[in-house]
Amino acid sequence: MKLSFNQLAIIACVACASVMTSCSSRGGSGVSNITGWSYNDPDWGGFEYQSGYEQETGPGLVFIEGGTFIQGRVEQDVNWGMDNVPRRVTVASFYIDECEISNANYREWLHWVKRVYSEFPDQYRNALPDTLVWRRPLAYNEPYVENYLRHPAYADYPVVGVSWRQATNFCKWRTDRVNEGILFDRGILENNINDQQGENNFDTEAYLYGQYEGVAGENQIEDLDPNNEFRRVRLDDGILLPKYRLPTEAEWEYAALGLIGNTDMERLTDRKIFPWNGHVVRNPAEDDRGQMMANFVRGNGDYMGTAGDLNDKGDITVPVRSYWPNDYGLYCMAGNVNEWVDDVYRPLTFEDEDEFNPYRGNVMQKKVLNESGAPVEKDSLGRIRYVKETEKDILDRKNYRVADNINYLDGDARSNASPNWLDSQDNTETMYSGTKNSNGLRNLVSDKTRVYKGGGWRDRAYWLSPGTRRFLDERESRDDLGFRCAMIRVGSPVKGK
Repeated sequence: MKLSFNQLAIIACVACASVMTSCSSRGGSGVSNITGWSYNDPDWGGFEYQSGYEQETGPGLVFIEGGTFIQGRVEQDVNWGMDNVPRRVTVASFYIDECEISNANYREWLHWVKRVYSEFPDQYRNALPDTLVWRRPLAYNEPYVENYLRHPAYADYPVVGVSWRQATNFCKWRTDRVNEGILFDRGILENNINDQQGENNFDTEAYLYGQYEGVAGENQIEDLDPNNEFRRVRLDDGILLPKYRLPTEAEWEYAALGLIGNTDMERLTDRKIFPWNGHVVRNPAEDDRGQMMANFVRGNGDYMGTAGDLNDKGDITVPVRSYWPNDYGLYCMAGNVNEWVDDVYRPLTFEDEDEFNPYRGNVMQKKVLNESGAPVEKDSLGRIRYVKETEKDILDRKNYRVADNINYLDGDARSNASPNWLDSQDNTETMYSGTKNSNGLRNLVSDKTRVYKGGGWRDRAYWLSPGTRRFLDERESRDDLGFRCAMIRVGSPVKGK
């Protein structure tokens, strides 16, 4: 019997389906291409594998597709610092907060710290912003000292008086609360927030290393390993988000410029001075023509303009969702408050930084090990403890690169991995000590000096350019300095692929 073309096609499809069914007859979802064993099948050992993972966007974050750009100075260097020479770099895709962290955001952290660490009152005191940053010898700013942080009128204004250290601690706390919420929402853990005290609180690292149990929820994860019934979430599940952190200087600058609005395929049609197009600081659009694009000082003594026609409508700071977002959808990447970034400041970093994800500030650490050799020891606050590598550690692990890269290639003895730095204090003593010299002068650049960017409500328009940079000791704070958080993008740099 002669079969028609359509009949042959149907037979071929059935045959293919039969083969596919046979290949997957071992169960699970997929087969190893090196062993032929089934994935995700307890009858075949229970090795778990998933493909096509797509990272969820964490609360408050905006996706920033990475790429190459010219980092550094755009306008003339009015300070003649020569610390930001333009150079081409590439930044990996990442996420960053849509807005600066507000007073309400920060008070949420303070509330948590006061409630959970009630037996450690110093933790709450250390987290408090310095409200005295508002005081000036010849200015009446006491109302801001008393009201700015806590009064509901300023709830959506950016938090200020926060040091770099406090900002990084906030990022750590935020990571844990977001991941804890994910486990609650999925029913993996039961909500026991009000029972958490002291070290008995959810810490992402402690949970992953088996040092936090919590209360099992109704939707525990079935363990496909035939030796166990249920298991905790693991890193390779992709359920927990990467850590919130301060953006690197390169990430912050890249996000602020928002060059996706100035490209035609791979051609950059126009470099930007500010996060918006053009060389002026007023909106050129017909409906909003003439309005200020950011909150800054227009000239001597002019912080907001004349009554009846205030130019930026902000005497001090303004709410974090003010003005117009840049092409990435980010608010106030110029003006309002300056923002901490993660990098340690060095004036000549641009000469040595990596072309991919440039960053200065890496300090390699290792986790404290318990008797069984697992890195799972917690401190009294419920966090995994770290220690710095000792000289013996380096001798025992010669194939493992260990270094404090804050001073890498900057001419200091620590840069060359000299044994002298291993037992030294946190500050570099030979070059960047921050101590007074024989002439009574203090070097402002030290291992604790961090970069901040963006310009603030006290600044002239020059500092609104993302290419400018300044620095401050990580323990200090100002009334025009805040921060926003970032998160790395894992997997493909293109969202949804």
